[in-house]
Parts: sequence; C-alpha cells; structure tokens
Amino acid sequence: MHADGKSSAAQHSHGYGHNHGHTHGFGAGEAVTGILGAAVVATLVLVAVEFIAAYVGHTIALASDAVHNLTDVPTLVISWLALRWARRPPTHEKTFGYHRAGILAAFVNAMVLALAAIFVIGESVARLRVPVAVGTWLMMWVSLLALAINGGITLAVHRGRRDLNVRTVWLHNLGDALSNIAIFAGAIVIRSTGAQWMDPALGIAIGAMVLWSGAGILRESGHILLEGLPRNLRLEDVAAAVLRVEGVQEAHDIHIWTLGTDLLALSCHVRIPDMHMEESERILANIREALERDFHIRHTTIQFERAGLPAHAGLYMPAPAHRRIE
Repeated sequence: MHADGKSSAAQHSHGYGHNHGHTHGFGAGEAVTGILGAAVVATLVLVAVEFIAAYVGHTIALASDAVHNLTDVPTLVISWLALRWARRPPTHEKTFGYHRAGILAAFVNAMVLALAAIFVIGESVARLRVPVAVGTWLMMWVSLLALAINGGITLAVHRGRRDLNVRTVWLHNLGDALSNIAIFAGAIVIRSTGAQWMDPALGIAIGAMVLWSGAGILRESGHILLEGLPRNLRLEDVAAAVLRVEGVQEAHDIHIWTLGTDLLALSCHVRIPDMHMEESERILANIREALERDFHIRHTTIQFERAGLPAHAGLYMPAPAHRRIE
C-alpha cells in the first residue's frame, strides 16, 4: 500500500466505534450514586458517635477507628464524583473522556489511607507507653454499631470491586468492619483480664492494616497513571497475535495502556504488502478482532506501513516483533 493511502486506513482503526460506556461491573449508575450517598451520611453519624464514645470511655481504639472512618468520607465523595465523571462522553479537550477519573480517585484515596494509618499508629504507640483505663461497655456497643454500618457498606459495593476506584471503597470499609470485630473482641479481653495495653495495641494493628491495604491500591493506580502495561498482558503475546493475522509482515512500536477499568488501549505500526485499500481494511478488521477476542483490547490505533521500508524509517520501541515471536 502506498504511503499516501495508509492514513485513510489508519483513521478507520480507532476504537471510537466500540462501546466505552462501562458500568464498572457494578450495576446501574444511579444505584451506585444512591449507595455512596447513603454511605457518606451513615459514616458521618458513626464518626460522631465514635468520637463521643472515645472521649467518654478514654479509648484510643475507638478514637483511631473514628479517624479511620472519617477518612472514608473523602473516599466515598471522591469515588461518587469519579463514577459520575467516568460516564461523561469525550469532549474536544478530553478526547478520551473521563475514564481515568476513577483511577485518579483511587490514587488520592490511597494516599489519604496512608496518612491516616501513620497518624493512628503514632497515637497508639504514645498510648501504649502510658496505658489508660477504658470504658469497655462503650467499646463493645459502639463497635457493634460500627460493624453494622461498615459491614453494610462493604456488602453494598461488593459486586463492583473489580473497578479500582470502587475497590478502594470496598477495601476501606472491609478493613473498617474487621477492625470493629477486633475492637469488640479486645473490649471483652480488657473487661475479663484488665489488660489495658490491648486498647493501643488494637490501634497499632488497625493502622498497619490500613497502611497495607492502601499500599496495594497506590501501587496499582500509580502503574496505570504512568501508562504501564496492564498486569495480565505480555507484550510478546500481543505482538505474536498480530503477526499471526494473514498479510501482516511485521509489527513494531507497540504500546498498550489502561484508559479505565476494563478499557484497554493499543497503538502500533504494522507492515503489509502493497495492496488495494479494501484488502488492507480486511487485515485491519482481523487484527482488531484478534486483539479484542484474545486480550479484550477494544480501543486500537493501528498505522499501516508499506513493506520494504528501510530500517531507519522510524523509532522502534520496543524492537520490531517479527513472525518468529510465537
């Protein structure tokens, strides 16, 4: 195919004709909005109750859990906004739409989690050095109330946890629910044995759990924001699939990245022999079909090049993948 003719074929290779309106595997958008809105109200009520109980009962575990739950509020609000933004169509300025809004929200939320965890651990260490008698009855009843709220939110968003943004909410509230169980059990131990050190020890454990869960989300969201190769793909496998399409002689300059949850994008250069435009479009359709079938890559930009171009025709990144890659 002549160099002047390849641009028309390349224009047809963009994935805008595919459905980019994902529901994040979670259900209707209005249902998500309602759940997260109710979760914000319930969490604010819980935080107020825990702070009051922590003051009255002199318990650092409840105060730590209140701080932990307070960080849920920006998490839920940002996630709610991100889910709404992700459904917005592309614009002249945001040509890819707002699919990255959820990933950006997850990144910010993970940093909030890390800061909250460090604060909780520091306060707990200080209390561990100077134990204070705590009100175990308050610990037990408030932890049960918190378990009901956090457990309810966890179950409500459970189905959407494949979405990195929703997974932040799910992990955060799951951690809250587990910490509520630990606080309840710790209150029983303190009441039975008088071991006041159990209260700050629980605070340290809760903080460490939050730090661990936030680190994984921060690492994954950062990888996506830096245009990293999706974790479940190997560049060599994708190149081999393209090269197996009849008519393809070479594939190079392959880039694969994540636009949003379950929405992968690819761009590459493909060398084919001189041929009629109709034949080249059949090759293009076969490449796109293979990429979607084997790797779930639905947004593609494929540039055809005439076979026989000199090696210095373009920058290879990565190195050209020839048919011997299988």
